[in-house]
Amino acid sequence: MKTANGLKVADFHCDALSKLQAAPDINFKNDSRMDVTAERLAAGNVGLQVFAIYLSEARGKPGFDSVLGQLELFRKRIIGGDGGLRWLRWKEEAVLPAAAEPPLGMLSLEGAEGLEGNLFYAELLFELGVRFLGITWNVANWAADGVLESRNGGFTEKGRALIEWCNTGGMLLDVSHLAPAGFWELTERSTRPFIASHSNAAAVCGHPRNLSDEQIKALIAMDGRIGLTFVPWFVRTGGGAKAEDVLKHIEHICALGGSGQLMFGSDFDGIDAWVEGLEHPGKYTAFAELLLKHYPEDQVRGWLHGNAMSFLSAYLPSRPMP
Repeated sequence: MKTANGLKVADFHCDALSKLQAAPDINFKNDSRMDVTAERLAAGNVGLQVFAIYLSEARGKPGFDSVLGQLELFRKRIIGGDGGLRWLRWKEEAVLPAAAEPPLGMLSLEGAEGLEGNLFYAELLFELGVRFLGITWNVANWAADGVLESRNGGFTEKGRALIEWCNTGGMLLDVSHLAPAGFWELTERSTRPFIASHSNAAAVCGHPRNLSDEQIKALIAMDGRIGLTFVPWFVRTGGGAKAEDVLKHIEHICALGGSGQLMFGSDFDGIDAWVEGLEHPGKYTAFAELLLKHYPEDQVRGWLHGNAMSFLSAYLPSRPMP
């Protein structure tokens, strides 16, 4: 049987920072309250983990101070402290670590609410190392409508200015959670490919957070990326999903021509129920072996990390000259 030995993983979405902000006593190294820990990243051979700055309205109106608070947690606890990850910010750094080296960590902002409609805040976050911007969460904000807004609106004028700034300033865009009207407007306005960091195929599981075939084809055509996620009710209608159910989404997207655009975005620490066999990053090794039972190794390698890293190598900004 093929084994996953040496197959690194790039995971494009987790919400660990929100948990660390809510419970400062958490030990990121191995705390059982976390899905993502330093020890589990090592056990799952995760070479890159993208950490989302997500501001829960349960802790009050999202603001830029809370964004900076999670960024500081990333800097002190994930890169420093008990995390020890290495910060990936520039295309020259987009090389997965060797076996003995610590994983890479990246920052994304999930929802533009915390920018408070101020493009200078977006520019500041870029200077501070954030590289992906998820425009909305499920509801509307000052930039655009989220996927659960019944009016299905597109971008506001300020939102269109945000798109323009991101395209010229180097921030990469993420359409997971964006309303369909906003998705299609972005395909017209963006000059660079974008990603859906944690979304599945609606044809397999009809949750509104999943992507239609037309959206998937659009992402494939622009050479964007689609991060399959392990939210049980996005994997299988009604939940109760197993790791094998994720393969149905892989099959469907590949049938649409998207093998080269597939990657993974688990949403660990953003969920309170888990896909059986994919409860935390330490399970990635067993999942890789499941994939190898069904698909060629070069294809599996692409899904686990190759497609993600090629996108970063192509579209991350270059390190400024000294």
